[in-house]
Amino acid sequence: MADHFVTKLTLAYDGGEFAGWARQPGLRTVQEELERALATILREPVSTSVAGRTDAGVHALGQVASYTHEALDPRRLNGLLPDDVLVLSSEPVPADFDARHSAKSRTYCYRILNSPVRSPFEQGRAFHVPSELDREALDACAAALAGMHNFTAFTPTETHHTRFERNVTVAEWRNDVFWIEADSFMRQMVRVLVGTMLEVAAASRSFEQFAALLEGAPRSAAGRTAPAHGLYLASVTYAEGPSPASART
Repeated sequence: MADHFVTKLTLAYDGGEFAGWARQPGLRTVQEELERALATILREPVSTSVAGRTDAGVHALGQVASYTHEALDPRRLNGLLPDDVLVLSSEPVPADFDARHSAKSRTYCYRILNSPVRSPFEQGRAFHVPSELDREALDACAAALAGMHNFTAFTPTETHHTRFERNVTVAEWRNDVFWIEADSFMRQMVRVLVGTMLEVAAASRSFEQFAALLEGAPRSAAGRTAPAHGLYLASVTYAEGPSPASART
């Protein structure tokens, strides 16, 4: 029987033309495209669970989804998927595996292009920041994120979240890319963190003001929300290790 099988999929996608991961009436979503391809091959409706519900415009290098049915050859799925979605791997997993609830941590990266001029090759892939940035300030902000903090200031005021503490295990800038790993993330959390850190790096906000936000300040106290097109869900870690495509660049 199909319900004896659970499959773990690792995917990459360009979020530019999607309204996000989750199904939404009348809108194009990654979940809808994936479930349509699965149902076509398996000849029955398929429901997927996902590690991170990415918002509109957000990309993925190593998103993880799971469904209750046999594993399929990724080539068969990719033959039915649009060019902006790709299944990297498909593997059977224990029956109690769930892409969301079994995850130990998620890693996101946010790419900026800190250059006086834009690049046609980075359009829709990185946030262009033409002004000069204080790199030491960026590093100091990232270092302050490590550990357990209250991130109320970094998610919209209207939210379904009831717990605002998150445990950050990695936070660092590597040239023009911000990397962060945590047990879980709130909606727009990484984008608001980046937008606020860039204000510190542009000397429009002090490091001390940034650090104080981690004590549970309201959203209005933090900075702007960086654009979605610079954000990537890089990888998801489970008990057996991270998903494919987790190598950091």
